[in-house]
Amino acid sequence: MHIAIVGNIGAGKTTLAHKLAHHFRWEVFLEEVEDNPYLKDFYADMPRWAFHLQVYFLNGRFRQTRRIKELVQEGKSVIQDRTIYEDAHIFAANLHQSGLLAERDYNNYYALFESMIDLVNPPDLLLYLRADLPKLIGQIEKRGRDYENSISIEYLKNLNEHYEQWIASYKHGKLLIIDVNELDYVRNPEDLGSIVERIDGKLFGLF
Repeated sequence: MHIAIVGNIGAGKTTLAHKLAHHFRWEVFLEEVEDNPYLKDFYADMPRWAFHLQVYFLNGRFRQTRRIKELVQEGKSVIQDRTIYEDAHIFAANLHQSGLLAERDYNNYYALFESMIDLVNPPDLLLYLRADLPKLIGQIEKRGRDYENSISIEYLKNLNEHYEQWIASYKHGKLLIIDVNELDYVRNPEDLGSIVERIDGKLFGLF
């Protein structure tokens, strides 16, 4: 099976991916952030680097998703931190709508996305981590990545709106929405246990 976790910056996707991978003995595929050569420049000057960053992410996610497809065909289960759909429907769309990604660049990017999407399979289960702005800001501050210091509240707010719109129309497979505002699955095993139970129910129909 292919399980994917989606959600805004700071929602807790990577932490949950590791914990679920450990519990279910799934292989984990994380977003390529630390080695991204454009990320720091992007947060410093979004209009200048938006197209470069989005193409970099799209290419990396496409290669990752193709590898996941191979592993699933071999009978393995995989959990993925962020999907190729978010690159287009959330981040590129938000940059374009905000005037940070030029029309011709956005059209070029989206045409590339549409060429790729026919070659990948959607996840068997999509986990959407819903988080309000205070939760996101708190998590971002806690992890202390230098390049995230310049992320504006308005940017996070716009991303949240795009996520809600996309999730409302998601039709590619099973969907599980998890409100993480009051959850702490790092310190509270009960919170993680409740998520595991809901995943079991969605995947295996246990209840």
